[in-house]
Amino acid sequence: MRKLFLMSAATAALMLGPASAADLKFTPGEGDFNWESFEALKATQLNGEEVTVFGPWLGPDQENVEAVLAYFAEATGADVKYVGSDSFEQQIMIDAEAGSAPNVAVFPQPGLAADMAKRGFLTPLADGTGDWVRENYAAGQSWVDLGTYAGEDGTENLYGFFYKVDVKSLVWYIPENFEDAGYEIPETMEDLKALTEQIAADGGTPWCIGLGSGGATGWPATDWVEDMMLRTQAPDVYDKWVSNEIKFTDPAVIGAIEEFGWFARNDAFVAGGAGAVATTDFRDSPKGLFSSPPQCYMHHQASFIPAFFPDGTQVGTDADFFYMPAYAGKDLGKPVLGAGTVWAVTKDSPGAQALITFLQSPIAHEIWMAQKGFLTPYKAVNTDVFSDPTLKKMNDVLLGATTFRFDASDLMPGGVGAGSFWTGMVDYTGGKSAEDVAAAIQKSWDSLK
Repeated sequence: MRKLFLMSAATAALMLGPASAADLKFTPGEGDFNWESFEALKATQLNGEEVTVFGPWLGPDQENVEAVLAYFAEATGADVKYVGSDSFEQQIMIDAEAGSAPNVAVFPQPGLAADMAKRGFLTPLADGTGDWVRENYAAGQSWVDLGTYAGEDGTENLYGFFYKVDVKSLVWYIPENFEDAGYEIPETMEDLKALTEQIAADGGTPWCIGLGSGGATGWPATDWVEDMMLRTQAPDVYDKWVSNEIKFTDPAVIGAIEEFGWFARNDAFVAGGAGAVATTDFRDSPKGLFSSPPQCYMHHQASFIPAFFPDGTQVGTDADFFYMPAYAGKDLGKPVLGAGTVWAVTKDSPGAQALITFLQSPIAHEIWMAQKGFLTPYKAVNTDVFSDPTLKKMNDVLLGATTFRFDASDLMPGGVGAGSFWTGMVDYTGGKSAEDVAAAIQKSWDSLK
């Protein structure tokens, strides 16, 4: 087993702030941090070759990715330049059409990468990359599927390599509240439903749910429905739903909506009653966990939600989370819903291909793990490197996944995934039937064709 991250001066540079190539002083043999990958990189002579990388990260995340790229530059001699933009999605298409694309682009969503592959703007990854992902990533086939697109001639190839992932299949709770009430962490969806009923029978309120988000009101419910699709249907059914091969009006989709409704449309199960779900702002909805006595015991939300917890909340002590469990009786494994960034070659070069190969080394992941805001499905990483135990625990959820699927609404056409799906979920929590809501969403999708 590899030991904890030990790289003398490099350690300090990476742990305390962004690293430039000059910061990194490598002494092979000092610690056991996959020096073999460093030696292999040194054999890749890229002295003087410029490798440009364009992505969505600014601020601290830009500093973090630059620390990773500095290691690659130091090892290979390449001149690596990263540029970040909050208008990445628009700018990358403009650059590609103008013939001035970077060597590597980092896409926040696979849908845009797929569009660019279809237009001939991406280069397939090296032979064998898909086999590597299948073997080395948890739920490896899922990541291959998410990075495989049809090219300009219609032939499918692996174009995208996922690096830096987020997890959504989480339920937040207050350990002290559970302990005081004698509640146990549910291991299955059957257990979660039984716990929900038990809390209500005890006179408490099981859930806080809020869909309010200004012009984006409704999106938290789409995460619920997506999680329930993965817990009631096989992954290929989820994929066909995302592509609309299976319509919103299909019984599988209606069933997933009603699974969400089992929690959200029962007055006894939701703080403020079912009528408050659509009008409660998602940023305010977890506050009920922290009241005394608690206004609710559980809150379903992605890994970012602690940003809206009361000041001073220590995740892992004051508040914690557990994996949104799967049904024991449906034999669908441990599906995880999330998001992530996909790296693709937009201007082929030896340096671009070498950078994608570098992302297949543990150290490329561990450098960012030692900082902040990074999760990975790479099974070979040393998770002791995480600087935050909460991230380590989230990463364990990711590493335990048998299936990973990207947020469906982010993959659907904008008019649906960021439009009628949102408003439909508001209508559903307001009392409309799942059948009527699904029909309206499907009608909006049909109108885009």
